[in-house]
Amino acid sequence: MFNKLRTVIYYVKDLHKAREWYRNITGIEPYFDEPFYIGFNINGYELGLDPDSNHITEGNNSVAYWDVDDIDAAVEKCVSHGATVESAVQNVGGTIFVAIIKDPFGNCIGLITGA
Repeated sequence: MFNKLRTVIYYVKDLHKAREWYRNITGIEPYFDEPFYIGFNINGYELGLDPDSNHITEGNNSVAYWDVDDIDAAVEKCVSHGATVESAVQNVGGTIFVAIIKDPFGNCIGLITGA
């Protein structure tokens, strides 16, 4: 039924600031940049920024986890660019570590590393 993660969309009030923040964090330029949506291709997966949050309601929350090579460095970089730590780096079994940061626009972003 589910094949793979294709797109994660973060809702942001200030599209310009969000574009700059995600460009700084990922080091990637958006491939799609319009006033109604900005899209980044992150190794074949879509990271989208959408300024229209009219359809977001309580309970419409989830966390998608992005694979990173060095979770501590990723958290540090995000925090240095204005993110806050929602859930500190923790071992969830074996060599797998996860953390959740909150971007400056209120979106929770999961980070994961390990096999």
